[in-house]
Amino acid sequence: MGIGWDRAVGDNGSVTSEPIDDPDAPRAATGPSLVFDDQSTQHSWAEDVLGILTGTFVASLGLFLLQSAGSVTGGTAGLSLLLGYATAWPFWLLFAVINLPFAVLAVWQRGWSFTVRTAISIGLVSGWSIVHQSMLVLESLDPVYGTLGGNLLAGVGLLILFRHRASLGGVNIVALIVQDRWGFRAGWTMMIFDVLIIASALLVVSVWSVLLSAVGAVVLNLVLALNHRPGRYIGH
Repeated sequence: MGIGWDRAVGDNGSVTSEPIDDPDAPRAATGPSLVFDDQSTQHSWAEDVLGILTGTFVASLGLFLLQSAGSVTGGTAGLSLLLGYATAWPFWLLFAVINLPFAVLAVWQRGWSFTVRTAISIGLVSGWSIVHQSMLVLESLDPVYGTLGGNLLAGVGLLILFRHRASLGGVNIVALIVQDRWGFRAGWTMMIFDVLIIASALLVVSVWSVLLSAVGAVVLNLVLALNHRPGRYIGH
């Protein structure tokens, strides 16, 4: 069966034919809908807690590998590592202090919810770093493995935090603001800042370590640039 035709006589006596729908005729299949309501895509508080705990643990483990390998990375984490090499201050303290000025920017541009989540994340990374130092003793670590693996883990950790409306402060906040306002991906913004920070590492570490750190920073930012795109991830 298909579409039939119904004949009708017009006012001027002309005969017209109009298609009529046959209920037994096969119909074209419609594709799955990609429209989701806001409530169905919103993370629950339990999901946010677990996501932030997981993201900070993974990111802090990556930073611990970087520190153990004597490498640096970009962002305030890289700056904290860099200052830690130049001074006797511990990483966890430097990381917390350096991120404080960015709190005002976060409140102004991203709101209190994002700022509180970010402050908690910064505190957790500082806390996790103490745990790693006391419970994960590395007698030797290949610099290439530590640098590339550390940046990869840090990138994955940041990606998890971004998707739960949090960050690790500093350049992360600036990058997210730029992405929200002008559509320039957060990963690329962070890479620009990272180049400047890693270049300054020449004052503290060897040229080989700087070159290796630069490659590692590219790995970290590629994780974000390729995976953290507006509209790609529906959860919030």
